[in-house]
Amino acid sequence: MAKYKVSADIGGTFTDIVVEDDAGAVRIGKVPTTKENPALGVLQGIGQLVGDASEIDFFVHGTTVGLNAFLERRGAKTMLVMTGGISDTYTIARGHREELYKLHYRKPEQLVPRRNVHEVRERLAWDGSVIAALSEEDFAPIIEKAKAEGFEAIAVCFLHAYTNPAHELRAREIIKAALPEISVSLSHQVAPEWREVERASSTVMDAYVAPVVELYLRTLKAELAESGMTKTVHVMGSSGGVMTDRLATERPIATLMSGPVGGSIGGCELARRTGIDNLLCVDMGGTSFDLSLVVDGQPEMTSETVLEGLPLLMSIVSIDTVGAGGGSIAWVEAGGLRVGPKSAGSYPGPVCYSRGGTQPTVTDANLFLGRLGDDSLLDGKMKLDSEATGEALTQLGAQIGLSDRELAEGILAISNAKMADAMRTITVGQGIDPRDFTLVAFGGAGPMHAVELARELDMKRVLIPRFPGTFSAWGMLQSDIRHDLMASHIGLMSALEEAVLEAEFAVLEEQGREKLREENVPGEAMAFARSVDLRYQGQEYSINVPIERGDSIAAVLDRFHWLYERRYGHSQPESETEIISIRLAATGSFEHGDDGAAFEPTPGEPQVGTRDVIFDGTNHATPIVKRERLAPGSEMASPAIVEEESATTVVPPGYTIAIDTFGNMLIAAGESA
Repeated sequence: MAKYKVSADIGGTFTDIVVEDDAGAVRIGKVPTTKENPALGVLQGIGQLVGDASEIDFFVHGTTVGLNAFLERRGAKTMLVMTGGISDTYTIARGHREELYKLHYRKPEQLVPRRNVHEVRERLAWDGSVIAALSEEDFAPIIEKAKAEGFEAIAVCFLHAYTNPAHELRAREIIKAALPEISVSLSHQVAPEWREVERASSTVMDAYVAPVVELYLRTLKAELAESGMTKTVHVMGSSGGVMTDRLATERPIATLMSGPVGGSIGGCELARRTGIDNLLCVDMGGTSFDLSLVVDGQPEMTSETVLEGLPLLMSIVSIDTVGAGGGSIAWVEAGGLRVGPKSAGSYPGPVCYSRGGTQPTVTDANLFLGRLGDDSLLDGKMKLDSEATGEALTQLGAQIGLSDRELAEGILAISNAKMADAMRTITVGQGIDPRDFTLVAFGGAGPMHAVELARELDMKRVLIPRFPGTFSAWGMLQSDIRHDLMASHIGLMSALEEAVLEAEFAVLEEQGREKLREENVPGEAMAFARSVDLRYQGQEYSINVPIERGDSIAAVLDRFHWLYERRYGHSQPESETEIISIRLAATGSFEHGDDGAAFEPTPGEPQVGTRDVIFDGTNHATPIVKRERLAPGSEMASPAIVEEESATTVVPPGYTIAIDTFGNMLIAAGESA
């Protein structure tokens, strides 16, 4: 019986399915996302590509269920319990303003209003010693309120709990004894780090999305089991590794960026296969535009992030997102054209989908300008209505005095400008020259805009991977199990003994081994990556410095100074350096498919016709090429429209197109581009 590895990426518009068989052959599929129950779309895709779910040997998926619950503010009704005397730190938060000159600035709305933040008497010192014992009688009114007002989740964040979790653990016992069905999140498990505001915010986020994620995973697991799949359900984590559904339920905050991270990990695998180490990855779907960097073959990681103004402490692949996608709606405000962030989604979708959409979108503009054809999507399985698109563009253009062609070009120009600006933010804004990077574009709409986006940033090379429309799902199959652990250790590096550091890493490593053993990872498949957070004395923020087993303190410091100078343009080797925390990434590797075989093209003539396409206001008779028929080593000049099942690649005049050994498409700018 054949065995399959299956991944599913549940997006805002489509659910992407990738199936890899025993021989390493890959098949892909796209089905509309079923928002009322995302599991239905997954099951539909599996049914189309696999048939018998009992033949699935490994299943992993990325989900935005938790993230969407937060963004749409439909998470659990949550209460926060903090140490007596410090509960206002969560409500007051930080005093800085991200936009200094915004006249109508409002602080981000917290997930737990002040009336639902409660205190209990207890106190730990910075080193975890007990100053005041936990007052258990203080929980009585909290439990009474939770019962009376129907709270679904409680977050517990005690001062310095990351150094001694005893009080938080006892708090959970007390709450669960009285409220066995309620979800309880503890700060020392969610974010075992200093900074009370960020730790409380992270714990609240975990509690807020926990019931929603738990219900979704329980439903998906039950429906997959009913269809015949008996294997463990794995979930893509925000840190770039996968975890079992059980551990994802225990720490739902780790799934927030579950979907977009797959593309970043796929980018790392591309870097390994192609030897192109520095990549700017852009994922443009129907709803959003996600960006990430691969530097020296590794994803850019961070230990903290901000979502809609709310700080979170978590190990996460650095991903920026803007509201720009193929479904972004064009609209008029104050006599000017706007595009997005509102999206038509999969239902009703763009006008050309013929599902009831009436407002033109980016996809409609691409269709009108010839970059898409009526039969371009899903190899013609999904027909597009160019006539309805033309009528919608004419009606909207009349409101601002633009012809349908001018409006379509304007929609693309505005959308591209918004995405290019986001690309500058994660490159130029961080002192990185984008010209040193190769643009990797994927998602259903990414390859249509890739070359023009590269031109905006003067990037000379674009890489379109195989199956770009389902690339994030493919990236999930390249991932390994990963757990990130950390321990606070604040002190001067000059006073740190190497034996002490080694002992602390040994403790974390044993914790990592235990977690990997829980997921049935054999010892020989385990690996551990060490790092420390360092800063110059007197600074607030730190830099994460990777270290190897046996590195001396001097070697660690040299690496810190080098990383600091690379990021900020200067360093201070003569200054005292502080260590803030130590971190360990525990990974368990899977067997991945064979990547050594050359791509085999489908027989047939690559060019299947021509179509009039408008580039820079000029009409070009443009070849239409089937990508699966392009053999490795083949080259062609632009303009060209390269179509495949999962995406369409648009290449304006002035570029060359080449196919490499693995079937990736490399697009290089000519002198005139």
